[in-house]
Amino acid sequence: MLQRTTSVLIQPQQAGQQLLDFVSQRFTYRSREEWQAELAAHRFLLNDTEARGDCILAKGDRLVYLMDALVEPKVATNYTVLYEDADLLVIDKPAPLPCHPGGRFFAHTLWALLKEKHGLDNPRLVNRLDRETSGIVLVAKNKDAARLCQEQFAQHRVEKVYLVLVEGDFPGTPDPMEATGWLGVDPNSAIRKKMRFYPAQNDAPPGAVECSTTFRRLSYAGNPSLSLLEARPHTGRCHQIRASLLHLGFPVAGDKLYGVDEQLFLRFQEDRLNAHDHALLRLPRQALHAARLRLWHPTTGRELEFSSPLPPALQELLE
Repeated sequence: MLQRTTSVLIQPQQAGQQLLDFVSQRFTYRSREEWQAELAAHRFLLNDTEARGDCILAKGDRLVYLMDALVEPKVATNYTVLYEDADLLVIDKPAPLPCHPGGRFFAHTLWALLKEKHGLDNPRLVNRLDRETSGIVLVAKNKDAARLCQEQFAQHRVEKVYLVLVEGDFPGTPDPMEATGWLGVDPNSAIRKKMRFYPAQNDAPPGAVECSTTFRRLSYAGNPSLSLLEARPHTGRCHQIRASLLHLGFPVAGDKLYGVDEQLFLRFQEDRLNAHDHALLRLPRQALHAARLRLWHPTTGRELEFSSPLPPALQELLE
């Protein structure tokens, strides 16, 4: 089982201190007595050996703290391997499943599952999907493969196609709709991490970044009023598809943050969603799916293309 740890490398000015003195003065979120209890519970390693509080630290020592196991929310773990070779692993990720550890999630992440089930010491997830977004995740097995793949993403040489269900009757015109503008913080939101799409740079706050996505309607269901779209992001900004669609007036179905009411996100965080909230959301995840990915192999240069069908829960909602 994976163990959450945090570590520190002892610097010259810290050498000569007793371990208990060091952690008590450096990490003040716990009292000295609490750190003594953690030492008694065998939660510290000094250079890979169980440590005592009276150990004298030396320059270059590696001090590791073995953290408590988290009680983590349930996630979907039924991912599918679409492709694997010596350099790459391509995963079809379900929702909800976080890609990386963070917040309440550590063992219940794709990163941890790849370490446990595929024996990867350091899975490098080249593209990241939100916990509630399903679809294709590209994993590099080594540093060189990760760098070469990331360069392709940075140079906009990778083709990414998403499928997304949105509220309302999205225009079904022959020409796709272009959403090109700027993505920055939303000053009117009660949620700090929420971003906002700004059509003009003059309206965007400092630090906003350029973003561009092409949307095309694939189908429409009149009851309930939902549209299935193809989304092609030309930049790789966090939340750009969801924020762009909210600005256009077609929020993503099931989206608690960029959906019909951001208060749903706050109530979800506090585990206070009621029956009316669930009815507004339509489904327990956001209806965004990474459906296609095309790039070139980092070692052979061969063109690779992967696809993933719309998950059954999203297909059923549309039907």
